[in-house]
Amino acid sequence: MINKVDRKAEKDRRHSRVRTKVTGTPECPRLAVAKTNKNIIAQIIDDTKGQTLVYVSTLDKDIKAKGNNIEAAKEVGAAVAKKAIAKKIKTVVYDRGGYIYHGVVKELADAAREAGLDF
Repeated sequence: MINKVDRKAEKDRRHSRVRTKVTGTPECPRLAVAKTNKNIIAQIIDDTKGQTLVYVSTLDKDIKAKGNNIEAAKEVGAAVAKKAIAKKIKTVVYDRGGYIYHGVVKELADAAREAGLDF
């Protein structure tokens, strides 16, 4: 009998593998990415306090592009970098959230780098 691959379990496995290596500190917080079929979310987290410092998603009113596509990812990446720099956060570690570094996850990272974040 053929067993079907549980994609969510595989993503969770990859994410736990990434999270063992990537943690956010007050000096260098974690830029975490999450995506759904309709939206993309980026937040900067200080793991020592368990506190979200910056949150941006396609559901925000200031983000013009809607959906989970490349244009929305670029806009969210630029917006999260702009808000982070306003809070004097320059360097972060990138947490791809178990997703493959490809498509919207890559474009969000590139847009954040272009807007001034270092990682």
